[in-house]
Amino acid sequence: MADAPPAEVRVLAERRAAERAAQNFAAADALRDRILEAGWRVHDEAGGFRLEPATAVRIRSADVPSVLEDPPTADVSLHWVVEGWPQDVDRALASFRSVAGGRALQFVVADVTGAAPGRWGPGVEVVSLEEGTGWAAARNAGLRRSRAETILALDGSVEASGDVLSPLEAALADPTVGVCGPFGLVTGDLREFRESAASGDCDAVEAYLMAFRRSTLQLAGGFDERFRWYRSADLEWCFRVRDAGLRITAVPAPVVRHEHRMWEAAAPEEREEWSRRNFGRFLDRWRDRWDLTVQGRGSGGERGE
Repeated sequence: MADAPPAEVRVLAERRAAERAAQNFAAADALRDRILEAGWRVHDEAGGFRLEPATAVRIRSADVPSVLEDPPTADVSLHWVVEGWPQDVDRALASFRSVAGGRALQFVVADVTGAAPGRWGPGVEVVSLEEGTGWAAARNAGLRRSRAETILALDGSVEASGDVLSPLEAALADPTVGVCGPFGLVTGDLREFRESAASGDCDAVEAYLMAFRRSTLQLAGGFDERFRWYRSADLEWCFRVRDAGLRITAVPAPVVRHEHRMWEAAAPEEREEWSRRNFGRFLDRWRDRWDLTVQGRGSGGERGE
């Protein structure tokens, strides 16, 4: 027997039926889209409607339409890429919902696993991408759906444990700041990066939690889609933001960092090879750009995981 639709989905379907009866078709179509986002499809029948689980339609990253030019309709857009372990995003979503503080939050999940689009419930936009979509392409697809000026690109391993949004918003209120987040990196030789020991200007912010304005995304462009694995894609993008004349800054924020599943699941020899290739892509473009670093030449260190 098929699962029964949740009560909130049935309420949306009843509201849609009422709008159709009143010939308010634009409102009815908007409710239909919300029902689909929740993982259900509504079919009109004589005397009522029928609800059935929706099957995710998986599309290419490049075919995901952008709303970046539309007027903002939310206060903060929060984004995840799901390449496995959707339960981590369950935890992350719940934690950020709990610290919204009255803000209108938009949640976007770029999913390459084929999970049911209704897993995360109403209010979460799921972008179902075709199998084999790389990390950067999936991230860009989700980011193109940003309906707020303030954007958080997040990993499922990061859980909010307090008011994360206020310090990030305060940092981004400075128009010279392009990217901020709690996990800053610095380099002394453009060959190795180490975790920043203090808040303030740094050379990059790790993609576990990056906050930036929608206008910064439009200025610098999206992540380099040659990065099919996540490693060093954050470095490359932060250097592009710096090259556009904006600062990168580490900002303390109350979060808990859990196990990073993608790193732990990869065999040591695979992640070493993938990391080497990705860092090579970074160096291909930025190996001599000392002007973009805050420390200049000197001794580097190990980049943490």
